[in-house]
Amino acid sequence: MKIALINENSQAAKNALICDTLKKVVEPLGHEVHNYGMYSAEDKEQLTYVQIGILSAVLLNSGACDLVITGCGTGEGAMLACNSFPGVLCGHVVDPTDAYQFTQVNNGNAISMPFAKGWGWGCELNLQYVFEKLFVSEWGLGYPRERAVPEQRNKKILDEVKKVTHTDICYILENLDRELVKGALGGAKFQELFFANCKDERIASAVRKVLAE
Repeated sequence: MKIALINENSQAAKNALICDTLKKVVEPLGHEVHNYGMYSAEDKEQLTYVQIGILSAVLLNSGACDLVITGCGTGEGAMLACNSFPGVLCGHVVDPTDAYQFTQVNNGNAISMPFAKGWGWGCELNLQYVFEKLFVSEWGLGYPRERAVPEQRNKKILDEVKKVTHTDICYILENLDRELVKGALGGAKFQELFFANCKDERIASAVRKVLAE
């Protein structure tokens, strides 16, 4: 699994700690972590939580990653932005129980965490335990297990609803505010990671068009 880590500007200073903790958990399981930044508060490319939604949608819809781990101060803004886009099902995850139930009940492809809330002594332990609970079991098995069938059915219904209620990602990239989109996709590290891993040439072409403007 390819896992994309994305931090918005208010929590950029915590990127290294989050990335190191994530790698510690997932790399022994055979997963890859692609760190899309922000890498520090002083980065030239400043990502807002709205731009996190754009970036997450491009990565997930193109197949450049399989899972997005992101967040902001409360985790709410990044979650709402991610869920504004097609092909993204983002849960708000605060603790290990949230992480486990999201994988089992909702079977989404992105989580948003509150990187400013409760960020004190032991914060790296909560991060580690959250990341561990994401990968203790196959996703989508249901919780509790006797609820698996209706939960799986509801997930499929939601996926079909989102196909109708959300516009195609290439159309979105074409019609959103140009500076907003270019700010989300303009980073050199994004381009390096995205084009090496993108599996959808149509989306890659849409991104190239944005970057060329």
